[in-house]
Amino acid sequence: MAPQVVLVTGVADQLGGRLAARLAEDPDIERVLGVDTAPPAAKHSKESTQAGRVEFVHADIRDPRIAKVLGSAGVDTVVHAAPRPGPGAKERNVIGTMQLMAACQRSSTVRKLVVRSTAEVYGGGASAPAVFTEQDTPRKGDAAEVEGYALGLARRRPDVVLTVVRLAEIIGPHVDNALTRYFSLPVVPTVLGFDARVQFVHISDALAVFERAVANDLPGVFNVGGDGVLMLSQAIRRAGRVPLPVPRAAIGPATRLAGGRADLSPGLSRLLSHGRVIDTTRLKTTFGFTPKWTTTAAFDDYVRGR
Repeated sequence: MAPQVVLVTGVADQLGGRLAARLAEDPDIERVLGVDTAPPAAKHSKESTQAGRVEFVHADIRDPRIAKVLGSAGVDTVVHAAPRPGPGAKERNVIGTMQLMAACQRSSTVRKLVVRSTAEVYGGGASAPAVFTEQDTPRKGDAAEVEGYALGLARRRPDVVLTVVRLAEIIGPHVDNALTRYFSLPVVPTVLGFDARVQFVHISDALAVFERAVANDLPGVFNVGGDGVLMLSQAIRRAGRVPLPVPRAAIGPATRLAGGRADLSPGLSRLLSHGRVIDTTRLKTTFGFTPKWTTTAAFDDYVRGR
């Protein structure tokens, strides 16, 4: 059954805001509700001629009253795009997800849930596998807790179709996150003695994956990333920047001293040390989607649009 009323969380963020705007273009969807504590920025939805169809709901998903939003609107599909790193991330991601899953469990209308996760759920380190698959056990952390609450809901409500999207690092023109700010530094600190393998997903491919998950019943966990990898040193050169090798413990302070707003989370610091590559076979074979942009092409598109 095609979705009729879709609720998207985290619309103040560029992924959630642009996704809500694109879903609003679908004539088969009657209503699109965008939930966040701040309205989506105009730049996130400027590509959509139907952005005005998104009904913004000023609400905090950490508040149990989010259940009233689901009930009063008769929401049948929830896209939980809110989980993301940043200040206050743990409370927003974990507590917000817990309250939202509780609301979905009590809802009599919700039949589909699409959850944004991240490849960071696999962790990383010297002993990590060369390529992570969906069968690898998630490490402890915010992303693992978010997924845990979603999987708990699926066990209690087997009638709800659950799709979990584990994204590689998002990149592309006008994407503003800690990683793109890192590559925008005039001098880019790197971990002395390491040259990490990095993998990216173009934001247009990430949006297309969420759109497909909304339109089709595709239960399961899926890694999403562009084909191929870049060494960190290659990415820095392609960005026209100069690397500055520093001891691992100094990469955070060195990044802050280099200027800009590239505040590295612990997960991103691990990525820049050890790298992370995910296998996307299930995305192509089971989910039925092949990313348009390779890792290299996605990064180059970011550089052109910077």
